[in-house]
Amino acid sequence: MKPLRVLIADDDGLTLIVLRKILISLGHEVVGEAGDGEKAIALFESAKPDLIIFDIRMPHLDGLEAARRIQATRPTPLIFLSAHTESGLGSEAANVGGHAYLVKPFTAQQIKPAIELALANFARSRQQEEKVQQLNEQLEARKVVERAKGILMRQTGLDEEAAYLKLQKTARNENRKLADVARAIILAEDLRRDSVKPGGPSRGSR
Repeated sequence: MKPLRVLIADDDGLTLIVLRKILISLGHEVVGEAGDGEKAIALFESAKPDLIIFDIRMPHLDGLEAARRIQATRPTPLIFLSAHTESGLGSEAANVGGHAYLVKPFTAQQIKPAIELALANFARSRQQEEKVQQLNEQLEARKVVERAKGILMRQTGLDEEAAYLKLQKTARNENRKLADVARAIILAEDLRRDSVKPGGPSRGSR
């Protein structure tokens, strides 16, 4: 495991001392320590850590809300600490972006596998997000191509297959993506429609 820049936050000073000592012994660098959620967020913005370890129960702003805000701005591997074991707390931690969970009191032997788990879960979640994004982009591209194909059919009288082949040929000849060619056709059609609307610019206007 490569050395990590770690931000730790806990309202118990002794826990911070123990955690810092363990992390340093594992070869990591502690780039910030906070005793509440608000300070943790401020330190996160300046330190830009590779890993976050947050206590769940902290004053001013608890670890769950601090994690939610952080993950919304820059997703980062995150381990939650808690002395509480009430039902649903682990699920709540996962829902706000937690990638591993340790119950206090923890041991030095538990920290390394927790870090490995957090990094692995983070990588997996990013891969899943990328897949979802790719699927959404593919779906959007298909919608754009279908709309452009319909425009060509209306404008030229081509059937559906011929209109699609025309889009493909244009994309090949211009070395562009099919969706980009389709968007250009849609934009041209939108501009044409705007120009013929009542009150729109006329050909002779300057």
